[in-house]
Amino acid sequence: MRHIVEDLVVRAEGLRKRFGKTQALDGVDLAMRRGTVLGVLGPNGAGKTTAVRVLATLLRPDEGSAFVAGVDVLKNPQEVRRRIGLTGQYASVDEDLTGVQNLVLIGRLLDLTGKQARLRADELLAWFELTEAGQRPAKTYSGGMRRRLDLAASLVGRPEVIFLDEPTTGLDPAKREDMWGVVRSQVARGASVLLTTQYLEEADALADEIVVVDHGRVIAHDTADGLKRRVGGQTLRVRPADPERLPDVLHVLDAVAAPGTTATKDAAAGSRPGAASVPVTSDAALGDVVPELRRIGVEVTELALHLPSLDEVFHTLTGSVKAEELV
Repeated sequence: MRHIVEDLVVRAEGLRKRFGKTQALDGVDLAMRRGTVLGVLGPNGAGKTTAVRVLATLLRPDEGSAFVAGVDVLKNPQEVRRRIGLTGQYASVDEDLTGVQNLVLIGRLLDLTGKQARLRADELLAWFELTEAGQRPAKTYSGGMRRRLDLAASLVGRPEVIFLDEPTTGLDPAKREDMWGVVRSQVARGASVLLTTQYLEEADALADEIVVVDHGRVIAHDTADGLKRRVGGQTLRVRPADPERLPDVLHVLDAVAAPGTTATKDAAAGSRPGAASVPVTSDAALGDVVPELRRIGVEVTELALHLPSLDEVFHTLTGSVKAEELV
């Protein structure tokens, strides 16, 4: 058990925080393994940002404990701050300073020499494609540029643990994928990343594990595939090359359908032939369907076995499903 705890770079137990009549955190437990990305999902107001602010020493919980990089957040916040980087929901750079000055200032506050701070600033500006804008005041930057500068600032000290609170909000898809590359590169160098996001495809693409938070409580914690399997079974989809053979496909799929379900026609996409889908209980259904289609001479242009999307998982978990049924 001890080696499991030591492998956790973030560990929080029983976090509670109330703002007036609002219970922002209601007994939150979090655990993040070293060298991984933990995605934290939840609707607006679920408590994601409050949890990040507690872990980053910006907010004291009413109850509970938290450790980051082995350091007690409540007892030794200064040491925690030396080990972490934080990018909040909104860019926090000084708008009157240039990009270079912002990053050099952070470096000097982290006890880098002037030369070291300038070299690190130049490195990060190049990395985030801000070199040409580096001599301009941050107030002249676009929203996306400020966001990238803010993220660069959180990386000046090469932190061991990085908290990213919706870091790609407001970025176009291309820049968002650039940020994904930054996250992956930080993990590759040994950092651990806790990422809150509203973009479900972002969590699916980046997170080793996902925590779902709702009404200040953790209602699920698993891998993306694990959550998908928990929420719903797999679906087998077949598109025949000849649309006239669709009834035959439906008959074959009915034979492997999960109990209480039947195969259904999918809506045709433009001029493409229609397809059919059926819920199945295991991967074995694919092995049953393929030889049967071959036996009756049905050629297919699509044959896929897939889990529910993370969107479906999210809406199910934060909708009518009871939290105690998921934890």
